[in-house]
Amino acid sequence: MRLLSGILLVFLVLLQYRLWFGKNSVPDYLSLREEVARQQKDNDKLKKRNKLLYADTDDLKSGLEAIEERARKELGMIKEGETFFRIIPHDKDKKG
Repeated sequence: MRLLSGILLVFLVLLQYRLWFGKNSVPDYLSLREEVARQQKDNDKLKKRNKLLYADTDDLKSGLEAIEERARKELGMIKEGETFFRIIPHDKDKKG
């Protein structure tokens, strides 16, 4: 009976060693779980960005207003017959 108990104890120790220090052990599982959580956060950010990009492309495909807005904002274009005013704020901190 002592021999059987000794063998079972050795197997238990070996299994515990594999559980805590071997391949696919508990620390490996925990680190992979953290990596999956981080990747899910990154994926959520990218999904939000993609939704904005899809909405932007739909606006550009559907109407001229979005194209006009982009031309005004990014390229500084104005319509024919419009007057363009640029307001430059006065810097009070400057001395001179």
